[in-house]
Amino acid sequence: MKTRIIIPARLASKRLPGKSLADIAGTPMILRVAQAARSAGFGEPLIAAGDQEIFDCAKKAGFDVVLTAADLPSGTDRVQAALKLSGNTETTDIVVNLQGDMPMIEPKTIQAVVEVLQNSPSADIATLVAKITKDEERDNPDVVKAVLSPLPEKETDTAIKLFRALYFTRTTAPYGDGVLYHHIGIYAYRRQALEKFTKLKPSMLEKREKLEQLRALENNMQIAVGLVDQVPQGVDSPQDLEKARALFGDAQ
Repeated sequence: MKTRIIIPARLASKRLPGKSLADIAGTPMILRVAQAARSAGFGEPLIAAGDQEIFDCAKKAGFDVVLTAADLPSGTDRVQAALKLSGNTETTDIVVNLQGDMPMIEPKTIQAVVEVLQNSPSADIATLVAKITKDEERDNPDVVKAVLSPLPEKETDTAIKLFRALYFTRTTAPYGDGVLYHHIGIYAYRRQALEKFTKLKPSMLEKREKLEQLRALENNMQIAVGLVDQVPQGVDSPQDLEKARALFGDAQ
């Protein structure tokens, strides 16, 4: 199955303006993400730029890039627009939406979300979770929790434990003793599912929780979920950016 990784990126950010081009040990953040995507082995990633500056940066570095409308309502809409602009719509089976603020993501994590969708034939979308191990994450509304139902054990080509998503929430759920799961914001869509999703109107629970993936569940789209070992650090604040700079600086 032909897979295309698309990385939506824009300069507007309430907590960290211009973060897509923020310098991380000599390389803009968007290029760090694109390098990880390239290493995942699915061919050249496509950067969906929402600003001319991002387009120029990616083009100069030799990455595939398209300039999308600046006023698109979400990163998912930007991914769909970029796929259309690329001219490869009909030859793409799986589209990975990789956020442009995850410079520390490992290629194996990108590979994992594709494996989950490939091994879940009834699913429209795939995403990932990791077990919550830190007490401070349990009640943190910035840590999205996934409420899951385990799929029956079966013979597959993946060792990843698979679940079906029942709900996503910013509160502590489900109630009672047991494992809580930290949702990781990377998605793999079947091409037709991506097109369907972006044509749907924002749903009631999506607007209440401020979680786009609830639109899919409210419209009876199935989301398969794979369990991985750890959550890749995203960059949402100046403190996160300093952590990324330290990590890449130490690696050089």
